[in-house]
Amino acid sequence: VNMMLRMIAVKAASKPLVEITQDGETLSIKTSTTVRTTHITFTVGQEFNEATVDGRPCTSFPRWETDSKISCEQILQKGEGPKTSWTREMTNDGKLILV
Repeated sequence: VNMMLRMIAVKAASKPLVEITQDGETLSIKTSTTVRTTHITFTVGQEFNEATVDGRPCTSFPRWETDSKISCEQILQKGEGPKTSWTREMTNDGKLILV
């Protein structure tokens, strides 16, 4: 993956605006940065297709790690690259933050 894309992705991810809605086990996360906006909707415990932060298509499997933490492993659909994942945790004031 192009090093310039990675640098842009890291810079953009440093201060995103994140909007999260939840309906039971289904979550919708909209992440907006100065570079782009992404929107994913998924059900915890079910795999789904998305793209890594640098645009590579992947299959993701989110699961509850604790009562307040979701972790998601991402497996590239083609090609090779570093293993990626994301984790979000619910804070005491009801915010879901990237961990």
